[in-house]
Amino acid sequence: MDIAEMIDKLDDNENISLEDIPSIDLYMDQVIQLFQKTFGTTKRNDAEKILTKTMINNYAKGNLFLPVKNKKYSKEHIILIALIYQLKGVLSIGDIKTVLNGINEKLLVDEVDLEQFYKSYLNLHQKNIDSYKENLREKANEAKNELVQTEGDTNDLEKVLLIASLVNMSNLYRRTAEKLVDTLKE
Repeated sequence: MDIAEMIDKLDDNENISLEDIPSIDLYMDQVIQLFQKTFGTTKRNDAEKILTKTMINNYAKGNLFLPVKNKKYSKEHIILIALIYQLKGVLSIGDIKTVLNGINEKLLVDEVDLEQFYKSYLNLHQKNIDSYKENLREKANEAKNELVQTEGDTNDLEKVLLIASLVNMSNLYRRTAEKLVDTLKE
């Protein structure tokens, strides 16, 4: 599969939109179904779990979101779980707690419009996808150009070079995110 084909197959809607969240509170199984439906295509293999009861219970025990009432999850809970889902790919649960702590505190005293905040997140998410697609094309071309002087079949070398470059970029972004988390702790 080449990069252009990968980009074409990238699912731009890897997030739960506000319209996807019902106006009524959901039971845990319904929350899991919503996440499975939304993020199922992002799984690398069938054994990978998107969201489980254990995960949700651990998030609740870790105080990553406000307490659940009557075993039902509100729109706010689903938004926060969606943010946790996105953050957990890079950050530790402790870091996620630090990131969401201020939001949860503001929710308790009604000082934040979580839906508006989430809309802003979704807008940035779409801009990030657009930027990512362009950047990936550039990185693929850079990897190809680095191997121009190499003789023979360089297809696998090109892929390895691109993988190493992408991992390097990922690490730079992750370390920057961790440093920003540390500023929230101060």
